[in-house]
Amino acid sequence: MDSAALRTLGFKLKRLLAPAPLAAVLIVAALVALLAYGVAQNEPDDSIDSAVAAGRRPSAPGFELPRLGAPGRLSLASLRGKVVVLNYWASWCPPCRGESPVLERWHRRIAPKNATVLGIDVLDVDSDALAFARRYGLTYPSVRDGDGATRRDFGVSGQPETIVIDRRGRIAHTFRGPVTDDDLERALPPLLRERA
Repeated sequence: MDSAALRTLGFKLKRLLAPAPLAAVLIVAALVALLAYGVAQNEPDDSIDSAVAAGRRPSAPGFELPRLGAPGRLSLASLRGKVVVLNYWASWCPPCRGESPVLERWHRRIAPKNATVLGIDVLDVDSDALAFARRYGLTYPSVRDGDGATRRDFGVSGQPETIVIDRRGRIAHTFRGPVTDDDLERALPPLLRERA
């Protein structure tokens, strides 16, 4: 290369490494990375809800949590063989108040058929949760998930939400919002007839 060509190349490199062009290169690189991330996030959805909607029953995530108002801990695995109506609730949640009589009625109805409602009280104060359970006459067991750590595993984003688990520990139904008598009338009788 002759000296004129080297000077031109040096000038072009200086210009490329100047603050404004360097910032532009970094911005373009960041946009490309953001685009790649967006494309990666649009992979097929394998969430619990999409699996259930497709007729599959994914295994329920396990947990072991302290009992609300009783000594000891309760694990979901200890309920294997039962149909479990897993309900996320909190004392400060107005829709939870409205659905609690529905859940209590169904608990009394299904308990003799080797099934249970299991409440998971989240992001709540113990004394408020206990007062809620007394006020609404809840006889089904509840556990405390103080920081709501199990919510992510079940795809729960708010309260109330209900997940119905079959006798083999698989998620059969999800109800994102207050559960109704009609919801449970549709979901539970077929599961109660299934064997473990």
